[in-house]
Amino acid sequence: MRLAVLDQSPVSVGMEPSQALRNSIELARRADELGFHRYWIAEHHGTDALASPAPEILIARIGAETARIRVGSGGVMLPHYSPLKVAEVFRMLHALTPGRVDLGVGRAPGGTPLESFALRRERLDTPLPDDFGDQLVELLAFLNAEFAPRHPFSRVKVSPQAPGAPDLWLLGSSLWSASAAAQLGLPYAFAHFISPEPTRAAIEHYRANFQPSRYRSAPQAIVSLGVICAETDAEAERLSASARLVRRRLFQGDLRPIPSVEDALRELGELPPPSLVDTESEWPRYFIGSPQTLRASLAALADALQLEEVMIVTIVHDHAARLRSYELLAHAFALQG
Repeated sequence: MRLAVLDQSPVSVGMEPSQALRNSIELARRADELGFHRYWIAEHHGTDALASPAPEILIARIGAETARIRVGSGGVMLPHYSPLKVAEVFRMLHALTPGRVDLGVGRAPGGTPLESFALRRERLDTPLPDDFGDQLVELLAFLNAEFAPRHPFSRVKVSPQAPGAPDLWLLGSSLWSASAAAQLGLPYAFAHFISPEPTRAAIEHYRANFQPSRYRSAPQAIVSLGVICAETDAEAERLSASARLVRRRLFQGDLRPIPSVEDALRELGELPPPSLVDTESEWPRYFIGSPQTLRASLAALADALQLEEVMIVTIVHDHAARLRSYELLAHAFALQG
């Protein structure tokens, strides 16, 4: 089984956002050395807790700092942008890092309605139509020069021209995205750490309804999980206090930086602690434990969903603990760097 990294560039209490970005670069280098298959950067707006609103910039830097690992977006929030501009940006990244670039796109806002409104160029009084499907088809046509000869956009030259194209992945956390990926014949990445309840249904729907295309002849799926690995189950559970408090705060609209374990335990102790396990889902939102524990639980999930690759996002306060979590997982799964 392959392992991949989803990096949200977390900002811990007492840390400058610039340090969070440097931490991302360090983690990417280490993931490349350890044998992780791909490294995706998330897009988030208007939060003090996460430092990457423009994943394409960090992708360019990480591509230059690594030698083997695939790099990409997890993802670009397409409704904010022109499909042509996204195609130009990722063709540029593809030219700089040929054969290693993934373009993951989603339709979530990546922020509050206020940030979404501020990102819009046309600020109409009426809501914009949900034309994500049309945007996606247009983006594919720009990336792969697929417009019909009579289409006016067939005359648009998307530069820089280079052999091949970035791999486009559809991201999602619902049956809608699973269906769209299947109909278009695209690879699909499901965000289990965001919405764990429909994971099995989404992956099975995607496989059952997949239509072969010029992009993929067979379905290819990734599931993104929250994971915290430490030397022992007890230490991993202790480190997870920061993520548990972040999750509680998120539901309250509180987007402060990642708290320390000590502060998190103090605040969580004042109320019944929330769980990172969702009682209505088949698997937990966050997998927490020692290398031995996680090897068994992650392998069981991958086997149940017929996955060849699992993507891991880790939110802890201490960057050294985050690095160590990925190192322990790489050793547990015998990744080859």
